[in-house]
Amino acid sequence: MYTPPFNRTDDEAELRGLVAGVRVGWLVTSRAGEAPAASFLPLVWHADTVVAHLAKANPHWREIEDDSPALLIVTGPDAYVSPSWYAAKAEHGKVVPTWNYSAVHLTGTARVHHEPAWLRSAVTSLTDEHEAPRDQPWQVDDAPDPFIEGQLRGIVGIELTVTGVEGKAKLSQNRSVADREGVVEGLRADGRSGDLAVAEAMAASLHGVSED
Repeated sequence: MYTPPFNRTDDEAELRGLVAGVRVGWLVTSRAGEAPAASFLPLVWHADTVVAHLAKANPHWREIEDDSPALLIVTGPDAYVSPSWYAAKAEHGKVVPTWNYSAVHLTGTARVHHEPAWLRSAVTSLTDEHEAPRDQPWQVDDAPDPFIEGQLRGIVGIELTVTGVEGKAKLSQNRSVADREGVVEGLRADGRSGDLAVAEAMAASLHGVSED
């Protein structure tokens, strides 16, 4: 991932928070001489391990050998940035559009699991993680065992051992404070969900600038 120094994010708690908030990502693997395969998967990242699963009907898992190199891409909110929002537009007009976004790349080695106990533990962990905010969270044990066992036969588990983490937050850090404030105002005025999330991230970043 191309990451200029001013866009680099190294805070592990922040990166884990982004992944936990997004909850899904693109698993990318490739065999030598073959085109890469990618699958969009719900996931849980604990310690140095990511747990996910694929439908058994998805041929992607057949391309994953034990300890195959893998990349997991998790993207946060993103938004188009209009040059009309920059204070610099009125000053000299030398401005162009861009796109702001946040992303985390997890690299490591992947392994496929077929064991029923591992699969049940994985789907329980995923379910508990995603159901936790609900007033009455659904649990795997809420469904009849024979039904769950049948569902587990239709999936394979994916375990990614994480060996590298890259984080990027492209939030106009290379622009002046006035330009960044203009982008925040513009995104808030547009009001789309992704725009608002990027605006809040930029506002938090600007708050840190003002305290330095």
